[in-house]
Amino acid sequence: MSLKERVYSILIVSATDSFTSAFADLLPETRYSPLHTVASVSAAKRILAEKTFDFVIINAPLPDDTGTRFAIDTCTNKQSAVLLLVKNDIHAGIHEKVVEYGVFTLPKPTSKATIVHALIWMESARERLRQFEKKSLSVKEKMAEIRLVNRAKWILINELKMSEPDAHRYIEKQAMDRCITKQTIAEEIIKTYT
Repeated sequence: MSLKERVYSILIVSATDSFTSAFADLLPETRYSPLHTVASVSAAKRILAEKTFDFVIINAPLPDDTGTRFAIDTCTNKQSAVLLLVKNDIHAGIHEKVVEYGVFTLPKPTSKATIVHALIWMESARERLRQFEKKSLSVKEKMAEIRLVNRAKWILINELKMSEPDAHRYIEKQAMDRCITKQTIAEEIIKTYT
């Protein structure tokens, strides 16, 4: 899928209906969908426990929280790009608190053009997070393969009285000779001897 075809899911957290509708009007459905809206941090936490979103837009303050801690937690614990909109007079202080966690901030009031630019920046951030997710997944898969191969080596050492280097060579040679992965050989060994 090309980046032009990518569609981003959005959660808007705002107690103000006028903000929510104005923001939603800026979002072409072909690019930003689905769009969910909630009016409080507690409602946002409930929906984030069930679903993931590419973007989380927070219009602070909210009835049950300022939104700052929620923005930080979301950025830290989820793979979402987070935009926090705060009043102009406190923007600098809030930005100082949240920037190190990767939270984007904008002062209110802001223009439609600025919000559109912010969405473009958030797309870049989300794509970067996707790359990290892929790398993280490949590292986890590699670690799982290493654990499986080590388990198979220990079975060969215990059952066939091979040395560790011999068990390692055996698994590698079998994989090479049969043109299959070491993981597949390890799975066969484990299945045979357990």
